[in-house]
Amino acid sequence: MRLVIQRVKRASVSIDNEIFSKIGPGLMILVGVENGDTSEDMEWLAKKVAALRIFDDENGVMNRSVTDAGGSVMAVSQFTLTASTRKGNRPSYIRAAGHDVAVPLYEAFCDRMAELTGKEVARGRFGSDMQVELINDGPVTIIIDSRLKE
Repeated sequence: MRLVIQRVKRASVSIDNEIFSKIGPGLMILVGVENGDTSEDMEWLAKKVAALRIFDDENGVMNRSVTDAGGSVMAVSQFTLTASTRKGNRPSYIRAAGHDVAVPLYEAFCDRMAELTGKEVARGRFGSDMQVELINDGPVTIIIDSRLKE
């Protein structure tokens, strides 16, 4: 699994020109699920993200997690994170997991993040054409890939 994590002032997802979900300050997480990803990958990532110290403390040092900061979380599935650009100019998405694997892992990630942070996780709608808006705070953007954990 591959995540792009952005610290945001606010974020929203619109579907068919209607706001589907939104958050205030917190984390906007794009979630890409690849063939071979497992519940162990999901668990490792959820724990890592929930504890990630990228929010400022009282001294202006990034020393607080999203939970410590009282922030919200939004997670949006994004199969394009699995793109391979090695050959040619058209990205290949052959590594992207199919719905039968990707949907349960995405949903489990959202549920686990809610457990770890104590707050409901705002979501996109898997497979929908979504418009995502956000104001990146910092900017702070972190990429984490479960295949690079060791």
